[in-house]
Amino acid sequence: MRRGPLRVCLAVLAVAAIASGCGDSGSAAGSRPEAVSRPGPHPGPGPHLQAPPARALDAYAQRLIDSQAARVAAAKRWGLDRVPLQAPAPPAVKPEIETRPGFEVTDGEGLPPVFTTVPTTDKVVFLTIDDGAEKDPALLRMMSELRIPYTAFLSDYLVKKDYGYFGEMQQLGVTLNNHTLDHPYLPGLSYAEQRREICGMQDVIEEQYGRRPTVFRPPYGNYNRDTLRAAKSCGIKAVPLWNAEAFPDRMDWRDGDRDLHPGDIILTHFRGRADWNGTMPDMIRYVMKVITAKGYAVARLEDYL
Repeated sequence: MRRGPLRVCLAVLAVAAIASGCGDSGSAAGSRPEAVSRPGPHPGPGPHLQAPPARALDAYAQRLIDSQAARVAAAKRWGLDRVPLQAPAPPAVKPEIETRPGFEVTDGEGLPPVFTTVPTTDKVVFLTIDDGAEKDPALLRMMSELRIPYTAFLSDYLVKKDYGYFGEMQQLGVTLNNHTLDHPYLPGLSYAEQRREICGMQDVIEEQYGRRPTVFRPPYGNYNRDTLRAAKSCGIKAVPLWNAEAFPDRMDWRDGDRDLHPGDIILTHFRGRADWNGTMPDMIRYVMKVITAKGYAVARLEDYL
């Protein structure tokens, strides 16, 4: 058969489906000899061997082939040596998220958890992009064509220069989350000032994009108890930080083993040549090279929260 392993796999599935159908009558095996197919050019009709299911299976096989071919072509077009791995189906039951040890605040019970890794055994990581300074149309095309999910954390003082860019991003399936109005160092502000920064950005995202986020990332990853109290009062339920950070030419790591782990959150930024040595597509090429080489797929963070 053409295209080797995929066709073989589908053939096995087809045989299994047919075998299952042949034993589906509810009668004991061999009790209905008239239902057994006889050799010849015109075998007798049977309810489980009609043409439409076979055609449907063939159409499904062709869709799989076409989809994989499109991903291979997209990887080549965007300069990736390997096609990104596909994430498994989202978990039926979301994992219970707890604050990472050492990231707690005093009297923090009942406040949104602060974490750098989602508890999962799936070999997946999560890609998150912060602030909104660079608005590169190539990033939208690249991520859409490669089918790489990611999550954005936006600050209004940068996003307001082009709300439409992030609206297009949202239409492509990206969740837009809260990164404050002005990107301040939150622990240096009063509770009321922090609440204005967080709730104010909630209002902006709802007005511009039709929804209030439940996920928030504090600028620089800095927060205190007032930050989490303010965030909760604004409707925030989770505060993901990160366990690794991606650049166009390197990865920075939080943990000493300098490696990826199942459920790790990866941070990067909306940046371009003015800020670092490369473009956003350059950064994606580098981080995907690392992720894929280590046997990981990128999953949607929201599917696990």
